[in-house]
Amino acid sequence: MIDNTKNEEILKASSIIKDGGIVVFPTETVYGIGTDALNNSAIEKLYNIKKRPHKKPISVLVSNFEMITKVAKEISDIEWKIIKNFFPGPLTIVLTKKESISNILTGGEATIGVRMPDNQIALKLIEYVGKPVATSSANISGERSGIDIENIKKTFVDKVDYYLEGKYNKTSIPSTVIKVKNGEIEILREGTITKKQIENLL
Repeated sequence: MIDNTKNEEILKASSIIKDGGIVVFPTETVYGIGTDALNNSAIEKLYNIKKRPHKKPISVLVSNFEMITKVAKEISDIEWKIIKNFFPGPLTIVLTKKESISNILTGGEATIGVRMPDNQIALKLIEYVGKPVATSSANISGERSGIDIENIKKTFVDKVDYYLEGKYNKTSIPSTVIKVKNGEIEILREGTITKKQIENLL
């Protein structure tokens, strides 16, 4: 349950993202660092803060199914079935991106990773922003994913515009990343959700 104080913090964080700022916030896996997925200068700022190579794409977080259609197209029946069964949750699915989505965000690829986090704070934040939030793990690229807000603050200091605190989970691991190719499930990064779980669904 989100109390009034936390809700005010989420509202403030959402305003910062809508203005092109950078916010650190919790998900059900690791802390994320995110910004407006439709703002190219904000995305560039995110890459620079993380020291992330531009060839490595950044996924987006959504708060509802309709938001997925703002960034992706030609979503197959199999992809929708996976989405509707595993969202919200620790699963990122790689879909065909819409032409309107910047190549900066996707590392020049014609695809985009999409996830709906199973975390009340993250979902409310994205809902208040009103559009997908470009999000990567809150760490310097190549280093361990951020799970402790105090360590994250020491890493980024004032390069991040706002830190939205949430539950600290020592056992958190990043989401499973999958792609559907010719009707087959391809695991791009293994996480909590296994290939077998997805195949059993299908």
